[in-house]
Amino acid sequence: MLRALNLGDFLAGLPALRALSRAFPGHERILAAPWQFSELVDESGMERVSPTPGLVGLDPALRSADIAVDLHGRGPESQRILLSLNPGRLISFRCSGLAETTDGADWRADEHEVYRWCRMLQAYGIEADPTDLLLRRCGGQGPRQRQANPSGRPSSKCRPPRGSNEFPPATVIHPGAASRSRRWPPERFAAVAQAESRKGFRVVITGGPREVYLANRVAKLAGLPPSCVAAGRTSLNALANLIAGAERVVTGDTGIAHMASATATPSVVLFGPVPPAEWGPPLLPRHITLWAGIRGDPHGPTVDPGLLRITVPEVIDALARLPQRHDFAGG
Repeated sequence: MLRALNLGDFLAGLPALRALSRAFPGHERILAAPWQFSELVDESGMERVSPTPGLVGLDPALRSADIAVDLHGRGPESQRILLSLNPGRLISFRCSGLAETTDGADWRADEHEVYRWCRMLQAYGIEADPTDLLLRRCGGQGPRQRQANPSGRPSSKCRPPRGSNEFPPATVIHPGAASRSRRWPPERFAAVAQAESRKGFRVVITGGPREVYLANRVAKLAGLPPSCVAAGRTSLNALANLIAGAERVVTGDTGIAHMASATATPSVVLFGPVPPAEWGPPLLPRHITLWAGIRGDPHGPTVDPGLLRITVPEVIDALARLPQRHDFAGG
């Protein structure tokens, strides 16, 4: 299964990956993705990760696989990479440039990412549930847990006991994103962090290794100590536990938003160039999305004009409207 993308893509692909796990229980299930997803691979129903940093040649040991699945894109590049392995069967979207993909479903540009890959599998007769988004540690319906927890409600394991990890329950603020166009200004994130702190909330600022400077800048602008910065200090598992234990999350359209969805953590998600209808969280009261209704370039070099229309008071108001975690214990 090729999905050599980022954290948000991995989490949005969980329903499709789990569907493939159920459809092919007797196969060795290998995910071609960045190596760091080895920490979460068991959540997907896959058995191991074949380290793949992007659209590059795959491990020659994967040649002649019984089945190859393109969960990366609509082709042709990703499909050619998989076809070069000479698999017995390719599952993918239809691509006009490749005769081998004439049986697949057609790509829809404006489709939600989670539903897109489930629909692709359904075209091949593989049942997929697009609501199967929760991590198993949070009561999700993973391949090995569907019978054990049929309700789908978040379990008590979703939240570590208070004081059980380095970062106790808090408002998590994630100012980073892969592209500049999806990064709300740090000054505004700092204003939200300061408001949360003044309300008595502990604030934790997250980010990847390349976002440590940004996270520290937000903390400094907010008048918060460096100890509130978790950026660059968490593995994927630790990050999942941190988000699972948080009271709420404030983030842009990036992987942490999907982690909040996967852990049933209340979130306010700020959208800019891409609408929430395509990448947003489930339509549940515990998630609030803000979008100015203006499309733009999701990979642009400057902050999206629509994202700039979202104001600090709007975000603070959305946070005030979020339910507390115990308010939705029933689902």
